[in-house]
Amino acid sequence: MKKLVLLFTIILVFLLTGSFNGQKPSSPSIEGTWELQSFYNYDGENVIDTIIKSDGYRQVKMYSKEKIMWTRYVPDDPNGRFGYGSYRVTDSSLIEVIEYGDDNMMKALDTMRNFTFELILDENSFSQITVDSDGNRTFSENYKRID
Repeated sequence: MKKLVLLFTIILVFLLTGSFNGQKPSSPSIEGTWELQSFYNYDGENVIDTIIKSDGYRQVKMYSKEKIMWTRYVPDDPNGRFGYGSYRVTDSSLIEVIEYGDDNMMKALDTMRNFTFELILDENSFSQITVDSDGNRTFSENYKRID
């Protein structure tokens, strides 16, 4: 009987101890659908100018587990823009490798397919920041989560 009570007590303590661990906060994920809100210009470190997207301009990025697709609509441009490829996220960067896109994107891909940005990511927004060869911030695109 003592062994049974001791075994029951150990199991109860084990179960109770495990239930107090709580949920560990997970880092935000870029997976989802995002819409461009604004652009920043930098002086190398700090934002010096904010440019809100113009009326009718839309740019949306969709990230799945390993793939990215983006599309852009500019009212004065009869040709839409899009690109498709893969991506990965590190602690502080977003690396996109574009595989194909619209005609203008394909021409640009002749010179560059890999795009690396500094990444600032939270649950409902992210900024992809372009840095120069010296590591100074120059420009960013700022997105909000729409799905």
